[in-house]
Amino acid sequence: MLTLVSLLLFSLSSQVAASPCVAFDANWNLYAFGFNGKDFNAGTSDTWASGTASDATASGRPPFDGTNTTCYLSQFSNAIYVMNGNASDPNAVHIYNPGGKSWTTQTTSGGPNGFSTILDHDTNVFYALSDAGELWFLDFTNLTTTALPATIPWTDVEKAGFDTTNYSPVMALANNHVHFINVPGVAAGSADIFVIHFSFFQPTPQPYGNFPAQHGQTASIFMPANDGLAFAYIPDDGSATYIIDVVSNTTTTMAGPSAKDSSASYFASDAAIVQLTSSGDVNFIPYTNSSADSSASWSTVKNLVSVAPTSSAGSATGTASGSKSSATSGSSSGSGSGSSSSNDARKSSGAVLGMMAALSLGSIAIFLS
Repeated sequence: MLTLVSLLLFSLSSQVAASPCVAFDANWNLYAFGFNGKDFNAGTSDTWASGTASDATASGRPPFDGTNTTCYLSQFSNAIYVMNGNASDPNAVHIYNPGGKSWTTQTTSGGPNGFSTILDHDTNVFYALSDAGELWFLDFTNLTTTALPATIPWTDVEKAGFDTTNYSPVMALANNHVHFINVPGVAAGSADIFVIHFSFFQPTPQPYGNFPAQHGQTASIFMPANDGLAFAYIPDDGSATYIIDVVSNTTTTMAGPSAKDSSASYFASDAAIVQLTSSGDVNFIPYTNSSADSSASWSTVKNLVSVAPTSSAGSATGTASGSKSSATSGSSSGSGSGSSSSNDARKSSGAVLGMMAALSLGSIAIFLS
């Protein structure tokens, strides 16, 4: 009986432990983190059709076992930041240096219990909307590719400029503006906006063309040297991929991902939009900012197929884009060594443990009967 229960618990724990994410570096190499306990560099998009990604696992990496692990690119620094990469230290931000192939861990303090967040491209500051409707920031202005010795505090900025009651945030960054999609009462094709450099909420929604008012995921589309001027928005039903240009205030429609997965996450470079499914598959659609995009289709990143995770708890990914994260109040700790499901890691962990306990007791009852 004990053997049966032990095996059941081990099986369940192995299925909920993995929380991978994908991210590009500033040279547009695609990284896959937390794939069966390892990290991989799939290279640039012209190498994805064959071969096997190179092992990029380095000491000091987080275990990628948190709830809603999120990855962000700091393009000017060429650093990848990881939130919720360690379930035992959810406030830590782990920093991967692609150039040095090394990890360090930044301690933070305070902050909301649950939040959705983006990383601003120009200022290197995280902006988060809490479950309580407060806007917070975490200032990484003085941080590049290595953690600082001092703890960095979260700061409460202000109440959101719109009603957040029952709002599950869909956040995206473009042109130094935080965009909020699917806000209650805001029409389809429009977004509420927080203007970062002036620190205020735009009083009226901004129309951008034709896209639905639905929950979904986003990915900022970076340019080679400038702030992203567009972002991709993929509704949870995967019906289409919408490219929202915040300069021309227009929306272009591309094919929806072949894998319809409401728990998938997305990351974009200057030439591709990548999908990480909840089962660990990695797919992409090329993006050229031209008429060719209307006929583009999704394909598999083939050089990651052989190393794909065997199970995944789901993750969220951000390229200074909308994504979900979670944290607990107080200070994080960590020694030197980086748009989802529930926002609250503690609620999710409790549910998982409850399920495991229930199944274990059920197994015991069956055995005794």
